[in-house]
Amino acid sequence: MTEQEQNLRLLEELRGKQGYICDMDGVIYHGNRLLPGVKDFIDWLYKNNKRFLFLTNSSERSPKELQQKLERMGLEVDESHFYTSSLATAKFIHSQAPGCSAYVIGAPGLVNALYDVGITMNDVNPDYVVVGEINSYNYNMIIKACQLINKGARLVATNSDMTGPSDFGIIPACRALVAPIELATGRQAYYVGKPNPLMMRTGLRLLDVHSEDAAMIGDRMDTDIVAGTESGLMTCLVLSGVSTLENIKEFSYRPSIILEGVNQIPE
Repeated sequence: MTEQEQNLRLLEELRGKQGYICDMDGVIYHGNRLLPGVKDFIDWLYKNNKRFLFLTNSSERSPKELQQKLERMGLEVDESHFYTSSLATAKFIHSQAPGCSAYVIGAPGLVNALYDVGITMNDVNPDYVVVGEINSYNYNMIIKACQLINKGARLVATNSDMTGPSDFGIIPACRALVAPIELATGRQAYYVGKPNPLMMRTGLRLLDVHSEDAAMIGDRMDTDIVAGTESGLMTCLVLSGVSTLENIKEFSYRPSIILEGVNQIPE
C-alpha cells in the first residue's frame, strides 16, 4: 500500500467514527479569526449525526461564552457541545474537598466554574491556590500565591499548556504563569486539563461514545495527541496551530493521521 493509499484509508477511518473530541484554539480558530473550512466541518458533523465535543484547555470562558464566540463567527453550535478545563478543575477540587475555598488567579470562566460547585474565594487562608489564564497577571499575584502556598494551600492549575496560538502568534499560556510560583515555592502544581485522563474520561462520558468509536482532533502533540493516545482514541493532528511537522519528531508517539486542518475531514 502506498503512502497516499494509507492516508486515504486513515481518512476514511476518521470519517467513520461516531464521536469527535475537538480542541478549539488552533483547530477551530486563532483568537477571533475562524480557520478555513471550519463551517463546512461543523455542517458535516451535524449532517452525519456525529456526536462531538469541544474540549478546550483554555480556562477564560464559560461554555456559554464559547458558544457565543462561535456565534459571532457565524457558527451555530449548542452550548452542550463545550467542556473546559475550568469546569474540569472545579469538578476535581469539589471531589477532593467539597465546600473548600480558593485563592484564584484566573478569568471569570474559572471563577464562575468554582462558584457553581460551592467553592468560595479566599485570599487569607484558602485550601487551594488555583491558576488559569488571565490577561492581568502580575507580580503581586505571584507573591500572594507563594505566601498562601507556603502557609499550606495546595497548588492546582487548569492546564499544562506552556504556550498557545493567538492572532499575534504563539503566546504564554497557563504553565508559563504557574512556573514562577512553582519555582519560588518548590511545589509542583496538579494540572487538571489535557492530557490528564480525568478530563478525557469526562469528555467520553459526555459524548456517550466508547473510546474505540471516537477520535481526538487537536493541534498539540503534548496535550491533544498524547491525551487521545493514552485514552485509546484515534488521533488526528492538524497543522493549523502549535505543532509542526518538524517538532513532531521530538515526540516518541505519533498521531494516527496528520491533516493541514479540519477542512480536509468533510467528504
